[in-house]
Amino acid sequence: MLTVIFGLSGALVFGSGDFLGGLASKRMGAFLATGIAGLIGLFLLIGFTFIIPGEISDGAIVWGLLSGLCGAVAILLLYAALAIGPMSILSPLGALISAIFPVMWALLINGESLVWFGYVALVIGAIAIVLVAFTPEKEAVKPKARGIIFAVISGILIGLFLIVLDQAPSDAGIYPLVFNRFVNITIMFSVVFGIALIRWAHRKGYFGKDGSPRADLVVGDAGATDYRNGILLALGCGILDATGNALLLLGIQTGNLSVMSVLTAMYPAGTIILAALVLREKITKLQLVGMVLALTAAALLALS
Repeated sequence: MLTVIFGLSGALVFGSGDFLGGLASKRMGAFLATGIAGLIGLFLLIGFTFIIPGEISDGAIVWGLLSGLCGAVAILLLYAALAIGPMSILSPLGALISAIFPVMWALLINGESLVWFGYVALVIGAIAIVLVAFTPEKEAVKPKARGIIFAVISGILIGLFLIVLDQAPSDAGIYPLVFNRFVNITIMFSVVFGIALIRWAHRKGYFGKDGSPRADLVVGDAGATDYRNGILLALGCGILDATGNALLLLGIQTGNLSVMSVLTAMYPAGTIILAALVLREKITKLQLVGMVLALTAAALLALS
């Protein structure tokens, strides 16, 4: 029961953080927004270590650093896939794979087992993931092979992120996430710095128009940046993301990886609910069905 509470609440917090992160990215660029969110998340996670007991060990450090690498690369590929589109296909594809991959690992490699209706719940949860994340686009185009590859690899890496966190010592507390954040912010700010150099070189004339990269896609258009609101949104995103990660890790430490991976992949529900409340975006009937199925799956998993 405790694992389901951690999983569902973590998914909702994750989705809410993604909502703020998306708004921040529109104002200041995805990499800069993610870097700032990661920085504030690092400070928050360090604060969590004073509340949640844990021990620093070689395992906590190594698995934490590896999870940070998996998570950072997964985010980069996910952004690339969604930029290629269509989001209505690639987003649920990545979410579904992010759940299936660790479930297969847990059942086949770790030897986890559930009662029969627990397996039914996993199937229902997988269907719920697709329905919740599915947002039909008008005149949706057929996905390109590159977009599908990026989405699949991103989903695998998100699943690998969960698997790696599951390897951390059970007495590590939140410390693996602290080291995770060190890797994440290092990569993100390195990318931001590199793109800033490219922009500088472009202004100096070192790149021709045809050869200049689209830096505005990841750092923000210089004429459309809103750093004040972007930073505030990124700070909120960092707080929610760190909290969601903490709930995820606690869920993994107290329960089965297979259960947590399915529950965590339901994170789009949090984004959709906030978008409906704040931006007045319409929730489709399919998404409502998906949310009902998600709650049904969670109830069955709690009983299993």
